[in-house]
This record gives sequence, C-alpha cells and structure tokens, in this order.
Amino acid sequence: MNQELLKQMNSVESSIGRPSTLLLDPADDVLIALRPIVSGEALAEGLVAQSDIPAGHKVARRTIKENSGIRRYNSLIGVATELIEPGEHIHTHNLGMSDLVRDYAFCEGVTPTRAAGTTRTFNGYVRADGQVATRNYIGVLSSVNCSATAARMIADHFKGRLDAYPNIDGIVALTHKRGCGLDSKVEGVHALRRCIAGYAAHPNFARILVVGLGCEVGNLQDVLGGAPGDALVIQQSGGTAAAVSAGIKLIEVQLDQLNNVQRVPVPLSELKVALQCGGSDGYSGVSVNAALGAAVDMVVQHGGTAILSETTECYGAEHVLTRRAVSREVGEKLVERVKWWDAFAKDHGMVINNNPSPGNKAGGLTTIYEKSLGSIAKGGTTNLMAVYDYAERVSEKGLVFMDAPAFDPVGATAQVAGGANLMCFTTGRGSAFGCKPVPSLKLASNTELYTRMPDDMDINCGTILDGSETIAAAGNRIFEAIIAAASGVKTSSERLGYGDEEFAPWDMGCML
Repeated sequence: MNQELLKQMNSVESSIGRPSTLLLDPADDVLIALRPIVSGEALAEGLVAQSDIPAGHKVARRTIKENSGIRRYNSLIGVATELIEPGEHIHTHNLGMSDLVRDYAFCEGVTPTRAAGTTRTFNGYVRADGQVATRNYIGVLSSVNCSATAARMIADHFKGRLDAYPNIDGIVALTHKRGCGLDSKVEGVHALRRCIAGYAAHPNFARILVVGLGCEVGNLQDVLGGAPGDALVIQQSGGTAAAVSAGIKLIEVQLDQLNNVQRVPVPLSELKVALQCGGSDGYSGVSVNAALGAAVDMVVQHGGTAILSETTECYGAEHVLTRRAVSREVGEKLVERVKWWDAFAKDHGMVINNNPSPGNKAGGLTTIYEKSLGSIAKGGTTNLMAVYDYAERVSEKGLVFMDAPAFDPVGATAQVAGGANLMCFTTGRGSAFGCKPVPSLKLASNTELYTRMPDDMDINCGTILDGSETIAAAGNRIFEAIIAAASGVKTSSERLGYGDEEFAPWDMGCML
C-alpha cells in the first residue's frame, strides 16, 4: 500500500451525515462497509444493497463476471466464483483464490530515507554492554518443560515481595512445552535455542536464571553464552525443592544491585519495535495498520528499527516489499521464505488460504491476498533493509523482516528474541495479549472495539474511519505513545498483567 492510495481515505462519500462505505482506490471493484448495511439501502455511486452486509465487509461496485479478478487496494485479492451484480455482498460465498503472477521488480522502489528534522529521545536503561532497555525485569527461563514448574515456583516466590525495589518491573518465569524428545539436528531445536538465547541476552532482563532438568537436549551454558545470568540443574541441585531454594537465594542477593538503575535520555535509534497484528477485521488494513505504518516511517527516520513479520500474512503481497528491498539479495531471501511456506503448507496437506482465520473472515477478510495487503501496511513505506530467519538477532537499522508464523505468540517470541524492546500490536476484533519483558501497545482499528474493550486497548484508530482524524495524525499519536511506553509509561496489557504465558517458540520438528 502506498501513500497515494492512503490519501483516498479522505474522499469518502457520506450518507445521512456519516459515511456508509469507503472507496480505497478508483480502480477497486469493491466498497468497504463502514457500518452494518441493510438490504435495499441506497449507497454511494448510485448503488443499492442487494442484501444485508456486515460492517467491514465488501460491496460490489460493478458487475463482475465469473472467474474475473476482483481488486481491493488496486491489487488482486481473488476471483469471482459466480456472476456478481452491483450492490451485492462479496465474501467467501462468491470470492475465491486465484494463482497470482508476481512481478517482484526487485529494488525498483528504493528511495533515500528522509532523516528526521529534529532529534527525539526516550528515557531508557543503558546496560553495561551498551544495549538499551525499556523495562527492568529479572527472568527465570526453563530450558525444558521438565523444569517449567521449578522456574515458576522461583518467580512466584517474589510476588508481592518487591515493594522495596521500585525499579524492578517484576520477576517473570518464561516456560514452554518443549526442550527434549527432538533430535538436535531438527530445525525446531535450533529455533528453541535461538529463542532462549535471545531472551537470555535481552536488554530488558537485568538478570537471567536458566533452570534445567539435566538430561534434556539443550545445554544451559550454550544458551547463556555471555549473558549476565546463572544456571541451575535440578538433577544436580538435590531435586526440585533444593533447586527452587537455590534459585530464590541467587535472586535475593542481587535485588539491591538490580534495583540500582536509572532511566536516562537515549536516541530513538536505540528502539527496536516489533510489529504484530491479531484478530484483524476488514478495517485493519485501512485504519490501524496504515496509521502504524506512518508511525514506523517516523521511527525509521529517527534511525530506529521496525521488525515486520508474519510471513504467511505477507503471502500474495510480498511483491510490494521486494520493490523496496535495498538489494536483490534481500528481496530474494523474502521470496525464498514465502516459497518455503507454500511448500511447507502443501507438504502438510494444507493451503495458506486457511489463513484468514474464522474470526478474520467474520470481520470481512476473505482471502490471504486481501489480508496480506492490509497486514504489510504496518511496515510503512521505507526501504526493506534485511530479512532474518526465525529468532535471529536483528542488527540492521530501519525496516526489516523476520520469518515467522502468523500466530501472535509464536511470531512475537521470535521478534523479542531478535532484540525488539517494544511491540505495537494492531487488532480489529479484539485481542488479549502481552509480551514480557517487552511492553506491548494495543491499537484498535475501529471505535466500537475501543469502547467495548477499553481496558485492553491503548489507542483508537477508528477516528480515521469516523473522519475525525487523518492517517498521518493517528500515526503521530502512535509515535508519541511509542516514546512514552519506551520511557516507562505502562501499557494496557502491562496493567492487566499479560505477558507471562506468551513465550511460545516455534515447534517445527517431529517429536519422538
């Protein structure tokens, strides 16, 4: 999606004082319903609704013959599976997938990134190794599911006992269901190790304690590497009770030191913002994702990093990103990952169009092409600087891509392991999510959601659909909220206590 397309948001025709439909591009075959539409209702462009049409769903602008392509965002989102008349509801009953011929046009859209005219900072914690943190947690990680209970016991001991240490945000146990029963050569084992190692080295953890059983595939010292932390092995510590007691003592003697930190102004170039979405609806791509994209452009202009992900929600829209790849090598790596997912799905008897999820489809998204075009809007308009494997350490500045599934916890885990120190999470239907040790801002695509789930949402981008705010203005609000959250202002998910259960490394292996 480009900026010229986004400007179409300001040219919506009104009906009875409030727009009933939205036209994204003059070349589109569809309008988007901005509210529930009843059968027989007069619409923009002289159309009459041929049936009831839910909010966020598509309305045919013209006659579309069977097997003809249907366009939204001035891009193909599928083909008509039957004759569609003007004013008809377009969704899964008459819109199907088609084979796309992609023109990747590698690097053709690369343009110089405009540097910000002002120097902005946020208040962060500067670690001894030079990394910058947005939070100050202590982490207790299990190397294998067998040690998960012990890790949880250690962290739970400190609940309600940290009042004397106001600069420590908490002690969080990050546990999982894996770590053994897999051959060490399986890629899933490597992904798990990268995740644990990435969290162990994350600047938002002032200290790490890794707890293992002792006979698992993983090696605790390999996981820790040079990260500031300790390792406990249950089988070598005298059993569970002894290991838990030892873990508590290891943390207790360090609390004074770990509390002795102070936030200082640091440049925005130290921000690494993870971009996620979940529970998307038909508005996500035109309001909240577009506004987040505008904020991402601002972060990049200040020298920061934004990590776009969810490869299966890039499928069918990857050509938009390859045009902005800074090199053919970067663009081809993205294409290679998309093709890998295509083959992976077929090998398991699936099709990628199983995504959109049932909730996405109820919200108006019909095909993965349609969902992907709206999803990648989160990445803004700047150049694509690099493509990373799952949970690989991110070192490049600017907009980058990380290969990961679209399931929120699994993708977010990879981004945080890669070094993201803040997350922006967009949703249209509502999502309950947090991501310790990283603050997660929740952005709503529509006002109805924002008012229905006020404790879960940080920012309302339904103002764009209501016509009271432009995409640029909403993007600026998100940008300021990013700075505030990075500086210590608690997000909604933090206030609710989310983030302890969302550590979810990707399982790719055959378990024996």
